[in-house]
Amino acid sequence: MPDTTAPDSILDEIDQLGIRMARVREQIGRAILGQEEVVDQVLITLLSGGHALLVGVPGLGKSKLVETLAIVLGLASKRVQFTPDLMPGDILGSEVLDQTDEGRRAFRFVPGPVFCQLLMADEINRASPRTQSALLQAMQEQRVAIGGVEHPLPRPFHVLATQNPIEQEGTYPLPEAQLDRFLLEVQVTYPELDAERAMLLATTGGGEAVPEQALTADELMAAQALIRWVPVGERVLEAILALVRGGRPETSDEPLVRDFIAWGPGPRAAQALMLACRARALLDGRLAPSVDDIAALAPPVLRHRMSLNYEARARGVTLAQVIERLMERMG
Repeated sequence: MPDTTAPDSILDEIDQLGIRMARVREQIGRAILGQEEVVDQVLITLLSGGHALLVGVPGLGKSKLVETLAIVLGLASKRVQFTPDLMPGDILGSEVLDQTDEGRRAFRFVPGPVFCQLLMADEINRASPRTQSALLQAMQEQRVAIGGVEHPLPRPFHVLATQNPIEQEGTYPLPEAQLDRFLLEVQVTYPELDAERAMLLATTGGGEAVPEQALTADELMAAQALIRWVPVGERVLEAILALVRGGRPETSDEPLVRDFIAWGPGPRAAQALMLACRARALLDGRLAPSVDDIAALAPPVLRHRMSLNYEARARGVTLAQVIERLMERMG
């Protein structure tokens, strides 16, 4: 049976966290204009304890978003520009040989930029598969092994990776198994007219708003633990299972899935959807998620965990169409 109840003290903590997260959104909104859905999806990712893949053309404020999140959430952040010649040691760190005044030699570990709390992996698909795998292993295991010695990463540890969907020359697309490590794939689109006008005035004048810290790293980790206590009803649980299993050709009775999907979402997709729905409910000031949360989060949870077959590409079928059909069946 799903967890549909929680102690009153937990419900009070959830209510208080919702108030703090409203302040977080307010502070982020001072610097990031017109990207409310993107901001919410990234906050949902962080509250769920996961990593996000930001997909969008250059110039939409992805770097600015990471900088703002680091300030507002009180996280130590670093940025790595991924290039074809980037090596695993450039991210993870390496051992250097030191010599003391007495002539003794010993290896010393020099931590790489991955040793932070919020890492921006800019254009992750431009690095070689070897370098991509080194980062993604650190994301999954929360530690780095150098010279046979394991070094734990700081807590919390989150990666916001960016990817340009248009310019594919000189890139190494992430394998499906590695894409599955990202909780959400967040589509960063162009802002609306009013938001772009406000952004233009705010960023070219002399008084650009500066966000303030609204949360600490310890409070974020406490929130991540609290999210797992958010009660989930039977109807929401069954809807998540039906949606994820309906996206697999082996278990689906939907013709669009059986005919055009090469492989579907695994159990990690259901886990991600459950956590993300809890986080979204809390951001909206609700104590329990609903089916509407599933509908809102199904695309960012599923689109990087499903693959079209050759026939689908030949006929012009898109993943968005398949996911939309699955959501329609969910009711």
